Amino acid sequence: MSEYDAIVVGAGVIGLATAYHMKKTRPNDRILVVDKMSGAGQGNTAKSAAMFRSFFHSQTNLTLVDTTVEFFKHLHNQLDYDLKLKWTGYLWLFSEAQYSTIEPVLKSMSEKGLSYHIYEEEELANHLSMRTKVSEDEEAQMMKLKDVDRGVFIPKAGSIDIDALVKFYETEFRRMGGEIHYNTEVVRIIIEPEEPLGIPDEPFFWQNSRAAGVDTRRGRILAKKTVIAAGVWANMLLHKVGVYVPMVPIKRQLFSIKASRPSLRSLLTTEGFNSERCLPFTILPDPPIYIKPALDEDAFWFSFGDHFPRAFKLEDDPQPEENFYRYGIYQVVTKYFRQFLGVYPYSSWAGQYALNTIDGQPIVFEENDLLVVGSCSGSGNMKCDAIGRVAAALYVNQAHAPLYGSTDFRVSDLSLADRNVDPEKLII
Repeated sequence: MSEYDAIVVGAGVIGLATAYHMKKTRPNDRILVVDKMSGAGQGNTAKSAAMFRSFFHSQTNLTLVDTTVEFFKHLHNQLDYDLKLKWTGYLWLFSEAQYSTIEPVLKSMSEKGLSYHIYEEEELANHLSMRTKVSEDEEAQMMKLKDVDRGVFIPKAGSIDIDALVKFYETEFRRMGGEIHYNTEVVRIIIEPEEPLGIPDEPFFWQNSRAAGVDTRRGRILAKKTVIAAGVWANMLLHKVGVYVPMVPIKRQLFSIKASRPSLRSLLTTEGFNSERCLPFTILPDPPIYIKPALDEDAFWFSFGDHFPRAFKLEDDPQPEENFYRYGIYQVVTKYFRQFLGVYPYSSWAGQYALNTIDGQPIVFEENDLLVVGSCSGSGNMKCDAIGRVAAALYVNQAHAPLYGSTDFRVSDLSLADRNVDPEKLII
């Protein structure tokens, strides 16, 4: 049986970005990607909102995202690879109390050169034809909804066609000679002694052991390095070999509403915020439900990332919950935007975040020839290229990863043993 230099488990955007950069770093290595799905990015990658923003207080967040976004721009503008980048911007809506809390953080970010624009309540009401003083409504009072007194607009933010990005990594990885096996479910990581003695049931605890590849439902695949980039499914494999990653799966749901009436069409095509001449990606005060302009569909996407008492539950095929929209999102959104009254989703879907329960940042580390890449907490799309470069640097035993634009990043900063991530102060 032939042995690969590396096998990457997972063909989502993180797995493929990792495989692509590994192959670029070591072009002569035999690298194989395997995935249980029938094609690239068909797991939770395909179910994301595919938004990004280069606006974080944490230097860790900012470096990972901004270098990735600059790579997106390079592909889209210089290499003419159509990623359908749309610079819609982000618009966060705040009550007076919320804004006073984050104002010092925003000012410190401005001193770092990060750009934003403040909109007052009257401007927002006029621009968006929205109801800002919801506290005057008895039902809104019962729901403890907050008035909108300020809006913070982030221009370096928008959306990307995640399928196109996945296709880029897949195509280029194959062009360089990389192999991909779809419909190949991994059932366990192979553990072997570094120096086999031919004893039944080895390795024993007194032997040094290593990850030597994977067993799949289609047979055994050996590799010098085994990379687990399987998102929420990673722990199913890692826990079997005693490797702990602080990651839990949590469901996230999206609901799509057609701009089916003039008032909705007018809201979708709101001018004055961005070059796309559309509503920005808008986040309500509390609960922070978001509204995404889905221009290609002539629609809006709605979502809310609920936590307690949402169960941490792994699902192969998570389903959206009708009542989550009908009695949750709908009831809140229509207090601010009356245009959505009487309108319900024409489609909906659900995916899962691989939620890092410690600090919400990605995790990249190696243990006994086993590399773990993931726990992206819902920001994998906007950090994927940087994460792939960090993983590739770890693969070749480099202390620093050269991110796009010649930014150096210390590989061990995303590890567990020597972790060093800057906490995020702009938590919205």
